[in-house]
Amino acid sequence: MRALRAAPLTPEAFAPFGDVLDATGGFRLINAGLCKRHHDRAALDFGPEGRGGISIFQAEPRSLPYTFELIERHPEGSQAFLPMTADPFLVIVAPSPDATPQAFLTNGAQGINLFRGTWHGVLTPLHAPGLFAVVDRIGATPNLEEHRYTEPWTVLAP
Repeated sequence: MRALRAAPLTPEAFAPFGDVLDATGGFRLINAGLCKRHHDRAALDFGPEGRGGISIFQAEPRSLPYTFELIERHPEGSQAFLPMTADPFLVIVAPSPDATPQAFLTNGAQGINLFRGTWHGVLTPLHAPGLFAVVDRIGATPNLEEHRYTEPWTVLAP
């Protein structure tokens, strides 16, 4: 069995693959001082012939250990996942299909933005209802490439 151990999601560890979206660090007060705005947290990229769109995904929850054989990427634009519940989810990324994937576990108060072309696993919530707002590229050109491993990987709990 090819196994990976999930690591906590941190901005430093995730930097090669995308942005960690959370309410930490600098902010400015808005709404008469009643709201902290953590400004411009993601490098959204919709390519020259795309536009940004917001979709709602509802994915079936999985559990650890989690076995996968499929990764995908979106060559035409970035893709952000914003959980609509305060539950952790699993994030799988890889520099390429030939490289060893990495697994990260969010803390329940984080979303992610995957850079354009980043190889990643499918949406993997660990709790129901698995509800996410997804901000990504809408356009006429193909924006999905998939890779299936010949031997699956298993992600173990931290």
